Amino acid sequence: MKDVIPLTEGWTLWHGRDRLPARVPGCVHTDLLAAGVIPDPYLGTNETDVAWVGRRDWTYETQIAPYDGPHERTDLVFDGLDTAAALRLGGEPLGAVRNMHRGYRFDVTGHSGPLAVAFTSAYAEAEAVRARTGDRPNAYPHPFPFIRKMACSFGWDWGPTLVTAGIWRPARLERWSTARLARVRPLVTVDADGTGRVEVRLDAERTAAGAHRPLTVRARVGGAEATAVLDGADATVELALDRPELWWPRGYGGQPLYALEVTLHDGATAEGPLLDSWTRRVGFRTVHLDTGADAHGSRFTLVVNGEPLFARGVNWIPDDALPARLTPARYRERLRQAADAGVDLVRVWGGGIYESEDFYDACDELGLMVWQDFPFACAAYPEDQPLRGEVEAEARDNVVRLMPHPSLVLWCGNNENLWGFRDWDWEDALAGDSWGEGYYLGVLPRVVAELDPTRPYWPGSPWSGSWAHHPNDPAHGNHHDWEVWNRADYTDYHAAVPRFVAEFGWQAPPAWATLRLALGDGPQLAATSPAMLHHQKADDGNGKLERGLARHFAVPDGTADFARWHYLMQVNQARAIAAGIEHWRSHWPVCAGTVVWQLNDCWPVTSWSAIDGDGRLKPLYHELRRLYADRLLTVREGGGPAGGLAVAVVNQGAGPWSGTLVLRRTAVDGGVVAEARVPFTAGARAVAEVPVPAGLVPSAASAKELLVAEADGLRALHFPVRDKDFAYPRPEFGVAVVRAGAAEPDRVDVVVTAHTFVRDLLLQPDRLDPAATADQGLLTLLPGERATIAVRGWPAPAAPAPGPPGASGAPGASGASEASGASGDDDPAVAAVRAALFCVEPA
Repeated sequence: MKDVIPLTEGWTLWHGRDRLPARVPGCVHTDLLAAGVIPDPYLGTNETDVAWVGRRDWTYETQIAPYDGPHERTDLVFDGLDTAAALRLGGEPLGAVRNMHRGYRFDVTGHSGPLAVAFTSAYAEAEAVRARTGDRPNAYPHPFPFIRKMACSFGWDWGPTLVTAGIWRPARLERWSTARLARVRPLVTVDADGTGRVEVRLDAERTAAGAHRPLTVRARVGGAEATAVLDGADATVELALDRPELWWPRGYGGQPLYALEVTLHDGATAEGPLLDSWTRRVGFRTVHLDTGADAHGSRFTLVVNGEPLFARGVNWIPDDALPARLTPARYRERLRQAADAGVDLVRVWGGGIYESEDFYDACDELGLMVWQDFPFACAAYPEDQPLRGEVEAEARDNVVRLMPHPSLVLWCGNNENLWGFRDWDWEDALAGDSWGEGYYLGVLPRVVAELDPTRPYWPGSPWSGSWAHHPNDPAHGNHHDWEVWNRADYTDYHAAVPRFVAEFGWQAPPAWATLRLALGDGPQLAATSPAMLHHQKADDGNGKLERGLARHFAVPDGTADFARWHYLMQVNQARAIAAGIEHWRSHWPVCAGTVVWQLNDCWPVTSWSAIDGDGRLKPLYHELRRLYADRLLTVREGGGPAGGLAVAVVNQGAGPWSGTLVLRRTAVDGGVVAEARVPFTAGARAVAEVPVPAGLVPSAASAKELLVAEADGLRALHFPVRDKDFAYPRPEFGVAVVRAGAAEPDRVDVVVTAHTFVRDLLLQPDRLDPAATADQGLLTLLPGERATIAVRGWPAPAAPAPGPPGASGAPGASGASEASGASGDDDPAVAAVRAALFCVEPA
C-alpha cells in the first residue's frame, strides 16, 4: 500500500541572511508576521508598508531524509505552489512551476538532502510574460492576466494588494510500488426510472517493474460493487443503485451523500495486495441549465432533479487575502452563515481561486449549489504559450478534483471578460491580439465536455448565449447590474426584469468594532480619514455612497457625526439589495435567480459584503434572511389589471400558500385610514399577485401615510415618498434588558417597545462588546409594537437592586433620549443598549 508522509515540519524561509521558521501550508506574509518582521497589513495603512514583500524573491527549505525502504518509487507532491518557482533537491534541479491553481508531482526516487523551493516575485514573472506577449487591456493597473495566480492578490476594488508567495497548500512524499491511482473521475447520473449510476473512469501510473503486471480495480458505493482488470493504464467501472436518495439544494429536499471507494489491487482479482485507494462522497442528482427561447428572450434557469429553481445566491470571494490561513472551521462557519440566511447558491468568483475540498464538502452537506468560475476576471488574457498550456493543465486538474461534489452545478468560463471585450474599449486596443475568447469558447468547454459531461458549462458571466446579442443583454442569459451602484438610484432596479442577475450590489462600511480594530479610535474613525479611505478601494466609493444616500436621507457629516453616517450607510445597503431581490423574485419564472455581490470580505474594508472581514454581520445579512426566505411579501408598482399597486405573494415552498392578506392604509401616528382583508393562494414555487384596492393606496405625495401588507407573520411596507420627504415623528420607545439567567447564561434579551412609529431600528451588538452578536437586524415598529432582540456574547452589567414600581428601564419607558443614548436609568445595561441603538430620525 502507498505510504504518505506529510511535509509540514522543519521548513525555513530565507529573509536576507536570516533563516525564519516557516509553516507549510503558509505563505511569506504569514511567516514574516509570525516572526515580527512586518506589521499586520490589515490594520491602519500597513498594507502600503509591506508592499515590498511582493517584489522580493523568496526561498523555502527543508530536508528530505534518505529512504531505504521497500517501495520502488518516491514522489514529491505539492497541492499548491504560489506561484513561479524553481525546485532543487540535493543540489540538483527538479523542475520549474508557474501556476498557483494546480498541483505538481516530481519523481524523487533515490534522492535526498536539502529541498529548496525558490519563488520568483509574481510581479517579475508576470511582467516578463507581458514583455513577450505584449500588453492587454485590464480593469486594474497590475499584471495579473500574465500569470496563473489569484488575480485579487494584486488588489481589487474591495481587496488589498498583498502579492503572496509560498507553499500555500499541503506538501507530502508518496512512496509506492507497482502502480498507483493517478486520476479517478466518477460520472454520477440518475436514469429516468430513478436508477443511480456511477461510471468510474480511472487512470493508473505504473513503475517499470509493474509495467506488464495485471491490475484489478474495485469500486463500491451504497452497497453496489464492481471490478475491472487493467491491462494498460486506464479502465472503467460501472455501478448501479436501485433508486438512491437524491441530493437536493437546501429547501428542496435532503442532502444524502454516498461514500465511493475505489481500490487498486496487484493481480487479476480484487483479492490481490492493495496498492492504492481513493475515497470521496458523491450525491445522486441531475442538473441542467435551461437556456431555451421564450416570449421574453432566452432563459437562464437551473434545473435540479427536474425542478426549475429560483436561485437565491451570493458571490464568494477568497475569505482571506492570505488564503493559506483558511481553515475547515472557517469555511464551515461562513457557509453555515450563508445557509442560515436562506442562500442556496454560492458563486465562486473568477478573480479568486478554486477553493479547498473543505469548502465543497461543506456545500455538499449544507445543500449549497456551487457555481464555479474558472479563474479569469476583468481583463484580456493572452493565449500564447506557455500560458495556454497552463490554463488547460489547471482546468484538467480542477475539473477532475471537484467533479465528485454534487453541490457543483455549473462551470463558468470567466468573470466579465466577454462583456469587457464588447463594452470596455478593448477591441481597438487589442488590434487582433488574443484576449481569452479561445479559452472561454474553446479550451474550457472542450475540457469540461471531455472530463465532466454531467454538468453544464457557460462561457462567462455575464453572457447572453452568443455574439448575436450584447454579452450583458438582460433578456438573454445571465446579467450583471452595476449601473445602479455606479450611476443611479437603487429604485432603478425596478426598471427591468433580467433573466438571471448574477451580480448586483451596494456598499456599506463594516461593523463598528471591525472599524475600531482596523483604524483605531480617535480621528481615524471618520468617513474621510486617511485610514478609512485606505480601507475603501472602490473608485469614488465614498462619493457613490454619499450620492446614493442623499437620494433618500440628509447625509450626516462623516466626521462630526460618523456614528450616524455609518448607521445610515448600512441601512441604505440593506434597502438597495432589498429593492432588487424583492422586485426580481416577484417576477419568477421570468427572472430565475439573484446572486448578491457579495457574501464575504477578505479583510476589514468598506465593500458590498453582507459579512465583514472580521466575520461580523452587517444589517444586510439579516435582511437576506427575510429576502431569501421561502415566503416573501413585496409591494410593487405597475401591478394588477389597472397598473396600480399590487402585493406580490412569493412562495418558494414545496406546497401552496393560502391565507388572508391584511392591507392597511396607515397614518404615521398609527391610525388606520382604511383596511381590507383579501384571500390569496400562491401555488408551490409560484408567485401570486394581489391588486391593492384604490381606497387603500396612500396618496402619491403623502408624507404621513403608508401601506402595510401582512400575512402569516410577514409584512411589507410601501411609502409614497422617500425618507427625506416623509414626516417621521420624533422616535420614542422603551427599552428593557432581560437576563436569561442560568438556563442561557450567554443570552440577554433586549426588549424594545415602540410608542411612536420607529423605522429601521438597529442594535449594533459589537458596540456592547466586540464579541457580541444579535439575532435581528433592521426592525420597523408601528406604535405599540414590541420586538425582542436576543444578544449573545455580551457580559451585561449586573442589574441594580429592584426599585419602586414604575422605575425607568421597564418596557413602558419612553422618550427620544433613549434613542440617542442619554440615560436616566440606574441599570447600566439599559444605558449601554441605548447607546448601541439607532433608528431613522426626522429630516
